[in-house]
Amino acid sequence: MNEKQIKKRITKRMLQRFLISLLISFTLIFGAALFFIWFYPYLPFSNYNLFKLGFIAFAASPFLIVCIQWKQLISYLSSLAARLESIDNPDTQKIVLPSVLKEAEDQINQIKSSIKEKDNIARQAEQRKNDLVVYLAHDLKTPISSIIGYLTLLRDEKQISHEMHDRYIQVTLKNAERLDELINEFFDITRFNLAHVSLNYSTVHLNRMLEQMLFEFHPLLSGKNLTYRLDLPSEIELTCDVDKMQRVFDNLLRNAVYYSFDHSEIQIHANLSDSTVKLYFMNSGYTIPPEKLGRIFEQFYRLDSSRSTQYGGAGLGLAIAKQIVELHHGRISASSSDNQICFSIELPRSQENRKKSRIEK
Repeated sequence: MNEKQIKKRITKRMLQRFLISLLISFTLIFGAALFFIWFYPYLPFSNYNLFKLGFIAFAASPFLIVCIQWKQLISYLSSLAARLESIDNPDTQKIVLPSVLKEAEDQINQIKSSIKEKDNIARQAEQRKNDLVVYLAHDLKTPISSIIGYLTLLRDEKQISHEMHDRYIQVTLKNAERLDELINEFFDITRFNLAHVSLNYSTVHLNRMLEQMLFEFHPLLSGKNLTYRLDLPSEIELTCDVDKMQRVFDNLLRNAVYYSFDHSEIQIHANLSDSTVKLYFMNSGYTIPPEKLGRIFEQFYRLDSSRSTQYGGAGLGLAIAKQIVELHHGRISASSSDNQICFSIELPRSQENRKKSRIEK
């Protein structure tokens, strides 16, 4: 119900009350007049006095009713102002107003519930963010300590074999890469606001982009003995911000690797229409419960809350992917059943299609 409708209903109800009061008043006056006429022979009043008394009562009646109604209106407004002062207090009960202000009462209670819900969401997000900062700070110590330890060994052990030297270098490099990932997650946490980011559009061959990314994922895939199947129509051209769209695909592929069963297959396929391309990223993994699936794109939300220095992320990847896709006027969604997880992305294929999508929304 909009403001105009609320105003109309309250005005109608106030007018009804005024007319009912006026009708009751006139009914009483006419009743009194009939009483005087009926019992006139027995009353100690003259005709003139009776007429004067009736006229005064009749003339004063609307004025008295207006005064009473005005006093009630002031009382209603005072009650409304007093209740509005507690609208942002989540600890207070539901606001109750006089029945004439029923619509206003409903609207205020809806606003109050919305404020309370948003406050709870903001508090939970802040708590998750603080927890993750603590987790990441703790995780930074592990690769740093390892890097320092192995570099110290390389410095102090002069007669180390080539095999051990290469092994130390490999472990040091792995921990340095992990440290770089954690630092990037810190940057994501502090810069997580894409609302004012401008997109640099260019046209890219989607097939080649995904083939190159999957090739770069070979070490991660081999670590869990995963295979992939890329099933796309040939030469799909997509107009997008290539760097940011690569980040979307990177996040989805990492998510698929992290939550896939060992020795399983990751599938990527696409459906084309004249105006859009719809991509599906599918992997075999434990079914995601509906309550978690509904929150999977929230900031700082992680499916697996257990500590994992190998796969633990800040819970920003999918949230950032969603914002990038929506900046391109596309849609992203997730589904899961029977130990299958699927992320789908629908994107306009060109600038003209993007304008049409924006108009439709």
